[in-house]
Amino acid sequence: MSSVPPAGRPDEGPEESSISDEELERFLREAAEGTGTPPKEPSARARMVARRLSEEEPAPTTWRPGPPVPVGTGGRTRRRGLLTAVGVLIAALVAVIAVRPSLLLDRFRGDAAETGASPAPAQGPTRADPFRGSPAAGWAEGADAIVPPAARAVSGVTEAEVARALRRTKEFLVAANLDPGVLRGDRPEKAIALLDPKSPGLLAEVERSLRAPDRADDPLLLFTRFDPARARVLGDVVKVRGEMTVRAGEPGVAEVRADYTFVYPLVRAGGGDEVARTVVRRSLTVAVSDPDRWDVTEGKLLPKAYYADFGNTACEVYDGYLHPSFAEGPATGEPATGPTVDPYDRTRPLTGDGREECGEVTRT
Repeated sequence: MSSVPPAGRPDEGPEESSISDEELERFLREAAEGTGTPPKEPSARARMVARRLSEEEPAPTTWRPGPPVPVGTGGRTRRRGLLTAVGVLIAALVAVIAVRPSLLLDRFRGDAAETGASPAPAQGPTRADPFRGSPAAGWAEGADAIVPPAARAVSGVTEAEVARALRRTKEFLVAANLDPGVLRGDRPEKAIALLDPKSPGLLAEVERSLRAPDRADDPLLLFTRFDPARARVLGDVVKVRGEMTVRAGEPGVAEVRADYTFVYPLVRAGGGDEVARTVVRRSLTVAVSDPDRWDVTEGKLLPKAYYADFGNTACEVYDGYLHPSFAEGPATGEPATGPTVDPYDRTRPLTGDGREECGEVTRT
């Protein structure tokens, strides 16, 4: 292969662009919203880099979507629209390689990891640095990462009632996914106490899932729990990223929607230096109803829909616990047969579309 530079392109080192970082950042934001025009056609070098990134082999860990709780109609249309926006953003990132490769690599290490693109290979986690090589390394930690929006009156529900629902939703997410005892497999008493006993059948389902978990009644749909005989969370830091929003429902009802990803560093219960990570993404919609118009318990949460995806847990194991895979030791569960996914891809909506295959994850 010739090393002579093409005609009109003297060998003067890396190409510099007249486009500023601010303009590129603005373009990436617009691309995520389905707008914006790529700065220029990707070069052959850009296509080579993009192809190399797309050919990275997935890690031999598994991903399992939790059995969904059905929601209303319209999910198929919303899903299609969001995936279109993802395609625009990926195209934008390929274009940016030609303009400013270093900017793209910086984004791959952080926020751009959530678009589904695979990052360059990095060293794995250690006990001293359990988030090394993970996009979550720069995320906020624990309960501080869950920041409710400003409350406002919505659909006949007062600002005070919405504010209380936002606080309670955060409390539930913390009690269900960050409480050390719950992570060790304890009963999630604080989280259960926040649920409305007037929700038809909900508490009975929760009790049944904790008493006799199976595919249909799985406590992992609401609570993050690891089998204490097999694995434990390393240290007291869990990385979290997501958002909480409020929207109008039917008259007299507001909806609080929470979509958060939790990243847990884990070690074997019996000791050892190996560190694994499990990635849990949860989507929870809570109905906030006017107590003067609906039969609800003030101050309690009424879940309308909830979904969960688990990155790096055993396939077809429904004992009420997550079972992370460690490189050293026998595999747990059935072989993965579903699609390969990136558990850090937060652009992929959790809509309960019926997929229940257990597949491989590209990274943890």
